[in-house]
This record gives sequence, C-alpha cells and structure tokens, in this order.
Amino acid sequence: MQRIAIIGCGRVANHIAQFFQKGLTGASVLFTCDLDIERAQQIAQKTGGTAVSDIKTVLAHPDVDVVLILTESGKHTQHARQALLAGKHVIVEKPVGLIPNEVYENIELSKQQKRMYAVIKQNRWNPAMQQLKQTMDDGRFGKLVMGSIRLIWCREQEYYNDGWHGTWEMDGGVISQQAIHHIDALQWICGPIESVVSAQTNAINSLEAEDTTVGLVRFKNGAVGTITATTAARPEDQEASISVVGSEGLAEVGGIALNTITHWKFANPIPEDESTPSTYSEVVPNGYGLSHGPILQEIFDRLNAGRLDAPVSASDALASVEIIHALYKSAEIGTWVRVGTSEISSRLGKPHNS
Repeated sequence: MQRIAIIGCGRVANHIAQFFQKGLTGASVLFTCDLDIERAQQIAQKTGGTAVSDIKTVLAHPDVDVVLILTESGKHTQHARQALLAGKHVIVEKPVGLIPNEVYENIELSKQQKRMYAVIKQNRWNPAMQQLKQTMDDGRFGKLVMGSIRLIWCREQEYYNDGWHGTWEMDGGVISQQAIHHIDALQWICGPIESVVSAQTNAINSLEAEDTTVGLVRFKNGAVGTITATTAARPEDQEASISVVGSEGLAEVGGIALNTITHWKFANPIPEDESTPSTYSEVVPNGYGLSHGPILQEIFDRLNAGRLDAPVSASDALASVEIIHALYKSAEIGTWVRVGTSEISSRLGKPHNS
C-alpha cells in the first residue's frame, strides 16, 4: 500500500480526486497540502487524509511514500527535488519541468535516491492512443509521410488572471500548458522530432506568453509534420487531434482529448479495422479525459511490486519539454531550431523581462 501526499489542490487535484473516490487500489492519501488550507481541506474531504498548508510537514513525515505534485508548472522541479531529497517517490503532473537542465539534475537525483520519478501523461493511456501506438509499432502505416496535431481549445481571459497561467516564469503559453500533451503524443507515435520552426501570437487573450502557435516539424525518420494550437477558439473547445499519414495507411484520433478514432484506413485492411473506431473510442466529459486513473493505477501497481521504472519516466517526458523550448526559440530568432540542443528559449521558466 503506497501512502500518498498530494501537493497542490487546484483544478487538476479536483479532477484526480474522483479516481481515488472511484477506487484506485494499492494507495491511500495521508495528506493534502496547499498554501490555501481551504483548498487542501476540500481535496481531503474527497480523498481522505489530513489537510495541511506546509510542504515541510509532509516531506518530514516518515509514513509518506509518494508525493503527487500538482502545483504550478514552474514549481514542479523544485517540489520534485525537495521530495526526492526527502526520500519519497515522485509523481508529477505535466510538465515534468520548464527548464531542461533542472529536470536532468532531478533525474540523476532520483537514480541516486533509488526512487521512482514518474510523470502523468494520461493521454498515452487512452484506448484510442494505445491502439494507434500499437499499430504504428506493428508497421502497418508503412513509411511515415506526415504526422500532425491540432489543438483548438477555448480559454477565457479569467483563466489567465490567476497570477501564474500564461506567465513565462510559471507556465508558458498554449504549447507549454495545453498542447504539451499532444506534442508528447506526436513524438511518441511518430518518432523523435529533429527540428522545428514556429510562429506565435496572442490572438485575443492577454498573457505574457502566446495563446496561438503554428509550427512545422521535421522528424528524425525523414517525415514532416505540423503543429497547430490555440486557446483563442470561441465559444468552446473544438478538438484535440493527431493524424498519421503513411505509405500504407492513414489514421486520425480526435475528439476533445485524443479520445475518438475518426479515420482508420489501410492499403491492406484486416477484418478488425472496420470495428476499430467503435471499439477503441470513448466519450469524455472534458479535455482532461478519463485516463488519469489508469496511469496512476499502473504507477501504484509497479511501486507495490517493488519496481522503480515509471510508466512514463521523467526522461520520457523531457522530450516534449525540449520540443517546446525549440518552438519558443524558433519564434524568438525566426528560423529552424534543432531539438535537444543548447538552443533553448530565453523566456520559458524565467521571470518576465529577465
């Protein structure tokens, strides 16, 4: 039985709380922690545990095995480091961090401490995405021609008025906060991304970073792709999709949370293809989807089996952070940028105008 402390009790905590209520096994919540004690108490009422406002209380407690970090994006590496130094396993909501070097340091620390360092990438657990990944790995698409993502979502100005969303120091814009899931999906399904070029703007929202990004992608396998992302859609979320075009087939997973197979065609079809869209699609209530529960269950099962290999490790999750930095750097300098080099954004993860 893993004993959990939840750090950060905002929007995501409220979403995740329902999965504890629905019966995640092998784990129990000992503490909920937030600077706003009322928010901590609200999550404690849903998950059990004791509400506190001081993270030091949680990290010093010997009965806490795992720290689930749901704080502002810009604090993820700081809180993960504190938890690892205290000898706790770490589960962190995306992004794993905003500055790649800080993530590298935490990865090394997790190895030294012999602790799991897991990242929530729930869309990888969507049935539609699992089927798309397996089909790609089986080679049915043939040679990859193009891979693309589209995120057309609505975030009203109120969303950006909370003091951290949309800021360079704590969040970034649409590609760092919302489309990071879909960028992760693009590189996970279609292969490593070699280089990118992008253009960005604030279409209608007021924030330090961007509410709209378009980008071109070159994959290491020679294919090309596109990234289209905005939170300036009105009046509601429209879609979150990934499309794959290969020499032997094409597919698209869409919906509002990569939850519905909308296209599934192959040059050499098999009998299962006809039923695949209905078999692996699911209806979801919002952009969070339904897969936080399954990925958390997999993490708890592995920890209870004595395993330290995370379903999605910090090393796995770092790829999307490096792609996002390359997209921002490209917008800053106006040209193609290679992913995973020293060419990182001069703004993301840093105080505004620093």
